[in-house]
Amino acid sequence: MTRVAVLVADIFEDNELYYPYFRLQEEGFQVDLVGAEKGVVYKGKHGVPAVSDIASKDASADDYDAVVIPGGYSPDQMRRCSDTIQFVKDMSKQNKPIAAICHGPWMMISCCNLNGRTLTGFFAVKDDIVNAGATYVDEEVVVDGNLITSRTPKDLPAFAKAIVEALR
Repeated sequence: MTRVAVLVADIFEDNELYYPYFRLQEEGFQVDLVGAEKGVVYKGKHGVPAVSDIASKDASADDYDAVVIPGGYSPDQMRRCSDTIQFVKDMSKQNKPIAAICHGPWMMISCCNLNGRTLTGFFAVKDDIVNAGATYVDEEVVVDGNLITSRTPKDLPAFAKAIVEALR
C-alpha cells in the first residue's frame, strides 16, 4: 500500500493540510499526519485542529512513498524539530516525492539540495527559494524531479493531481 506522510505543526494553512490529506485517501493511499510528537493537537491558522498520528522521530523514509508539506506558518515550526528535518532529508536522499505548498518550501530549504532546481511557492518565500540556489517561477504547480511545489490554496487541485501522478 502506498503511504504518504503529511507533516503537521501549529499554524498550518487548514486547506493546504486537509485537501491533500483527503484527496490522497480517496486514491486509496494510507495518509499519516506526522508531527514533532505523536497524539498532539495542532491548530491551523483558522482554528481547525489536526492530531498527529506519529512522531517524526518514529517516521522512517523507508516506510513512506511521499511527504507533503502544507503551508501557513507551520513550516517555520517544522524546521525547528531536528527529527522532522531528518525525516525529510532521508526522503530526499531516497529521491521520493516531496510536495510543498505556500510556505512549505521553507522545509525544502532546510532539508534538500535546491541548487539548480525550479520551484514555486507563496510569493513571500521567493527570495528564500532563490537564496537557496533554486529558480523561482510563478506557476500553479511545478514538478522538478521528485520536488512538487505550488503557491496558494487556489492551486490545490493542480498540486494534489501532481502528487497523485508522482505516486502512480
